[in-house]
Amino acid sequence: MNRFPQFLFFVIIVILFSGCTNKSSSLEEYNRVIYKPAYASGFEIIGSENSQSTILKVRNPWQGAENVETMLFIARNGESAPDGFRGEILHGDASKIICMSSTHIAMLETLNEVERVVGVSGIDFVSNSHISTNKSKIGDVGYDGNINYELLVSLDPDLILLFGVNGASGMEPKLKELNIPFAYIGEYLEESPLGKAEWLVAISEIIDRRNTGEELFSSIPIRYNELKEKIANTASANPKVMINTPYGDSWFMASSESYLAQLISDAGGDYVYKKNSSNRSLPIDMEEAYLLTSQADVWINVGAATTLHKLKSMYPKFTDTRCVQNGAVYNSTKRMNASGGNDYWESGVISPDIVLRDLIKIFHPDLIAEDFYYYQKLL
Repeated sequence: MNRFPQFLFFVIIVILFSGCTNKSSSLEEYNRVIYKPAYASGFEIIGSENSQSTILKVRNPWQGAENVETMLFIARNGESAPDGFRGEILHGDASKIICMSSTHIAMLETLNEVERVVGVSGIDFVSNSHISTNKSKIGDVGYDGNINYELLVSLDPDLILLFGVNGASGMEPKLKELNIPFAYIGEYLEESPLGKAEWLVAISEIIDRRNTGEELFSSIPIRYNELKEKIANTASANPKVMINTPYGDSWFMASSESYLAQLISDAGGDYVYKKNSSNRSLPIDMEEAYLLTSQADVWINVGAATTLHKLKSMYPKFTDTRCVQNGAVYNSTKRMNASGGNDYWESGVISPDIVLRDLIKIFHPDLIAEDFYYYQKLL
């Protein structure tokens, strides 16, 4: 006789509990910092005291952006986005992801979650072994401006990881029309090598693995700074370092405040080009490039050149420079596949300590016993 009232009471409790779980909150309640990066400047993770959901905030995610902020609400436990939220909404944790940059793939690989990748951009140029051995299962959606949206939709992604170059991705309007959420990952804009690597935590939040992401990242600055300190305490002369080769009619030189310039400095090198202190690379003409190369002791990141002979045939004018004559020319192509996919641009971004170790070996070979990982000497 008493079983029906007890059952009714139970149903009422469940309904009330469900109503509390999905109760709308206000955006102002999301004022608790869940993760504030120590090195990266482009993202932050925030939450609410009364919510399991979080918001990934990304600042100025393309070159030239000012006061631009994008947000991804990661809805957990059946919670709704707060009132007033105008960003993208990811329901649950992204189990099927399309990566428009191979760096994003490397971050998922580091988290041991690369199997979540269902689509990529330019699959032949991805060096990741899981992607290259599962091409039949992973869709190549093409490049921004020439996207195969029919294929993209068929992959049924939970989230698209985007990047912007000189503005917002051209994919934005179509993704909004298709109601497919996206998030900008702006690691390439970070000037700090450790800042680039710290975006690993942003990726880990998207797949509900933030604790793992934080743990994995925490050891990187320790290893990096140990190497940096070793050089500061033992290296004497800093060799002058030239970078890059022409792109079209111009030779782009990184800013003295850039990621690469910082790596060179931390490895005990002296970057030859100090005129540019902006937030982007600037072009110089071939004559100035020749004068700079003539001053250099070492030349690194020499484009498509994989041998010294090829470099000389491509740029014969530079054959008489000191670094070429001495064979002090190195390229980050040791882990490049036959199609041109280069792991330096993938895992190298989240392994700045290993990149630094390679550069120290180039500039101060007596201090590093290990073999090169990303770089190789041109012979």
